[in-house]
Amino acid sequence: MSTFKPYRGTVTIVGVLILIISAIGLINPLLIKVVFDDVILASDEPTAERLRLLWLVVGAMIAAPIVNGALGLWQTYLNNIVGQSVMRDLRNSLYAHLQNMPLKFFTSTRTGEIQSRLSNDVGGVQGVLTDTASSTLSNVTTVISTVITMAILSWELTVLSLGILPFFLWLSRKVGRVRREISGQTQESLADLTAHMQETLSVSGILLSKSFGRQNYEIGRFRGKNDKLFGLEIRRTMVGRGFFALIQVFFSIMPAFVYLVAGWLFLSGSLAGDPRNVVGTIVAFTTLQSRLFFPLGQLLNVNVEIQSSLALFDRIYEYLDLERDIVDHDGAIELAPEEVTGRIRYGDVWFKYGSPSPYGSSALQPESEDGRLWTIAGVEFEASPGQLVALVGPSGAGKTTLTYLLPRLYDVNRGAATIDGIDVRDIRLESLGEIVGMVTQETYLFNASVRENLSYGNPEATDEDLTRAARAANIWERIQELDDAFDTVVGERGYKMSGGEKQRLAIARVILKNPSILILDEATSALDTHSERLVQSALRKVIQGRTTIAIAHRLSTILAADQILYIDRGRIIERGTHAQLLERDGAYAALYHEQFSDGAVETRCEDGFVLANGEVISERVPD
Repeated sequence: MSTFKPYRGTVTIVGVLILIISAIGLINPLLIKVVFDDVILASDEPTAERLRLLWLVVGAMIAAPIVNGALGLWQTYLNNIVGQSVMRDLRNSLYAHLQNMPLKFFTSTRTGEIQSRLSNDVGGVQGVLTDTASSTLSNVTTVISTVITMAILSWELTVLSLGILPFFLWLSRKVGRVRREISGQTQESLADLTAHMQETLSVSGILLSKSFGRQNYEIGRFRGKNDKLFGLEIRRTMVGRGFFALIQVFFSIMPAFVYLVAGWLFLSGSLAGDPRNVVGTIVAFTTLQSRLFFPLGQLLNVNVEIQSSLALFDRIYEYLDLERDIVDHDGAIELAPEEVTGRIRYGDVWFKYGSPSPYGSSALQPESEDGRLWTIAGVEFEASPGQLVALVGPSGAGKTTLTYLLPRLYDVNRGAATIDGIDVRDIRLESLGEIVGMVTQETYLFNASVRENLSYGNPEATDEDLTRAARAANIWERIQELDDAFDTVVGERGYKMSGGEKQRLAIARVILKNPSILILDEATSALDTHSERLVQSALRKVIQGRTTIAIAHRLSTILAADQILYIDRGRIIERGTHAQLLERDGAYAALYHEQFSDGAVETRCEDGFVLANGEVISERVPD
């Protein structure tokens, strides 16, 4: 397996140790034959000579297990080093692969399912990687060497001992296939249970179930999924254990048949020769037989275990084999943020998701070649460096999707999105991530300190940088009120902070990142008026000198935009400044009058006072 390649030197040492341990394991059965043949039953030899031989044989019988034990301990250590290293590499590879998967993968896959593959499935193959490979080689070596030695002692008894082995090999394959199928079902059930726990035991899930009084319903769902997993685990365990128990019973009674046949052969004269040698042969043979049966049973059972583990490998490599359709091509270039002016252009951009559009067929959204409908259809616009471009329109019109095309969260199907005249598909993804910053409506904070969440935008940021960014985002004073200031843990998804505080932390995080282009996706739509004003004040500082694309439902936040684009069903149907669009009296004007039907338009004057119909309604918002 390629996963073992980096450790082939250590694996070679393990293999050599296994061969040595197996060879040493043959010594004691043969020494037992010497004790019987040349010491106990050799009455014609001098007693002193027999006694000296006895001491030598016993000394060798004591030394062999000690040496074997020491070598076995070393082999186990090296084996675990290799196994755990492969496990680590497998986890790293899977996590790195998932990190680089496109956004559409995560929008169509449950988080709990992904977590289950990464933890439960990878953890489930640990036994195969750390134990099975080496134990299989050890058992094979032991079986081959033991069978050869047994055949030398008595080929008749060897045939008897191994005669029924083909039946068990056939049975192990049958049982293994059943176990593999059950294991696959078990891991799917476990993934389903993990996903259910992740969804319902998160802060959002608990809040939803409590607010709707659905705790008992969720408990019932969990019990149903847990009962299903319980039944599958019992089936998987009993299929393997029942087979192994059958092997143990057969191997336990085999020595009795060996004694029976050996006695019959001896009495009938088939084992002719010195009786002393015959006795020693039978004792040595049964000792070897007992040494053979355990590894042979392990080999038969490991076939079942491997079949079970293959189901886990199938699930792991199902993810590792997924194609990443958004990747850097060979000629992708690196752009430093300070080199970017921020000129944006969407040139005849078309895009569709993998699933059908929710809109019906219309002239505004023609069908694509494969029958699906375009989410973005022929969009063209430009934004000069430092300009603010606002996207407005009904929900589901494609505004957020349009912004996702710039940082390559999705790739356009036709046309091109460019930065400074360069197609974003020709820019390295890591570089693109430094150029474009995003503040989304749903702010995500890690369950970590304020410092760690802010530093995500710039890991090299100093305390002075954090303070400067926090002040610019109007969140510094609130941070100072926290128990541990910047070291305060914000809780799961930032639930210790209010919506406005989380948004301002997200703005501070973007300030630390210092991108050339900024995307604001409904950054204030869910906030109260006071929080919105604080966030808007912070945003005014952030967008200065940056090219900004802002999505807004509340038109009061984008009245001063350099360009407003009204998007409906994936197309730009109106564009212009606020005044121009009002004068046109189209879709934008209708939306404006719908929001401000009473004429109470909230604006902000140059000295910072907030006015409504010319009246001062609040004090100046601090900058």
